[in-house]
Amino acid sequence: MNPTLSMTRRGAAASILAFAAAPALAKAETYPVVGKVERLDPALDALVDADAPVELVLDGFTWSEGPVWVGGQDGFLLVSDVPANKILRWSPQKGGKGGGAVWLSPSGYAGPETNSLREAGSNGLILARGGLVVGDSGNRCVSRIDLKTRRKTVLASSFEGKRLNSPNDLVLARDGAIYFTDPPWGLKGDWRSPYRQTDYSGVYRLGVDNVLTMIDRTVEPNGIGLSPDGRTLYATDRKSGWVAWDLDAKGAPTARRQFIDRLATGINGGDGLKVDRGGNLWASSKDGISIFTPAGRRIGIIRADDVISNCELAADGHLYMSSNHRVIRVRVKARKLAF
Repeated sequence: MNPTLSMTRRGAAASILAFAAAPALAKAETYPVVGKVERLDPALDALVDADAPVELVLDGFTWSEGPVWVGGQDGFLLVSDVPANKILRWSPQKGGKGGGAVWLSPSGYAGPETNSLREAGSNGLILARGGLVVGDSGNRCVSRIDLKTRRKTVLASSFEGKRLNSPNDLVLARDGAIYFTDPPWGLKGDWRSPYRQTDYSGVYRLGVDNVLTMIDRTVEPNGIGLSPDGRTLYATDRKSGWVAWDLDAKGAPTARRQFIDRLATGINGGDGLKVDRGGNLWASSKDGISIFTPAGRRIGIIRADDVISNCELAADGHLYMSSNHRVIRVRVKARKLAF
């Protein structure tokens, strides 16, 4: 989520579910190198090669976010363009300029013009509930989208009788629950928005029965992730860096601790994150993607020539990163937790 971007609104007339013209592929099979891997510890070698190039594969976004890989090695990538109110699809198998196309527009709010929103589209994307579950910033809810029909179903839109702010990032738990963050970036005025109905920005758990429970209302959250055993929940906290909660067998928090102190480590900002099968965190910031061990040791940085908002460990062996107006990638050895 980029707090400096202004929203591009889409009216109901733009509600077309078609593969229209979209951001162009940088070049078929020849991708410009836009970054590098910085090795801080030999432990990084098990996760990514220090000489692996960081490549630009897709360009032309207003602000890219929430990449998710769909399918196996020959699958495809879906990426939100939050201000443009679209989800884009990219397939490396297609190659050429046909590699990028609009998959869903509008991806979020589809109603009449409103003064309350600054980012009307979808944000974070995950595969869950047999479809695509999205942090629907524009509609101020968590929604499920059918991958075939693209029909949307609202899963959660309020807590204790008050509307959510603008759900941002999500993660799926082994038991089918979904944890998500709810900062106010999608509302006009963001943290000072008069359209907020709560005076906090929660971290929530959405149960398989769609009952919403509060994890924490004292942080200013953004990205979110879970340890492989499901007993540690991580989130980016705008105030402090990255925090972690110990979870009990039912997914409820029992304790909270500071995982990474942003000021102590000198890391500039923080946004989305992913956790790999080994429990390592791949956390975005203005520095790039910082790779932390489960013990919180920073062992490497994937640097690019532009800011990175989020990332995805894909089945084709790459880490895909949403980087401002584009999508970039690097080949990695780490794999995404799947269940």
